[in-house]
Amino acid sequence: VQLQASGGGLVQTGGSPRLSCAASGLTLAYYGIAWFRQAPGKEREGVSCIARSGNSVYYVEDGKGRFTISRDNAKNTLYLQMNSLKPEDTGVYFCAAPMLTISCSNLERDYYYWGQGTQVTVSS
Repeated sequence: VQLQASGGGLVQTGGSPRLSCAASGLTLAYYGIAWFRQAPGKEREGVSCIARSGNSVYYVEDGKGRFTISRDNAKNTLYLQMNSLKPEDTGVYFCAAPMLTISCSNLERDYYYWGQGTQVTVSS
């Protein structure tokens, strides 16, 4: 199983990058899947997740109204559209998939497969 995250980079404040997470060896449509981030000097936190049904989603408080999680089942790819970025959004963003869970969870312990992370740096 591989999760390949991409789409990060150096972004100006207010920018709108879209992160992608391409999966192989695992069908994302079967599971609740998520994005986490780790800011410098901080623990990794759940940013967003989407249940298998797509009807249940979660956003970290400061991402509400700015972030949108989605997936393309045909491409077996998870996305995170981020708008109006702020310097405090800086961090390494990881996609994650569970072994069995179909629900949406923002807890690290509920995920088994992790992408390598993509760095997002927001300049002020």
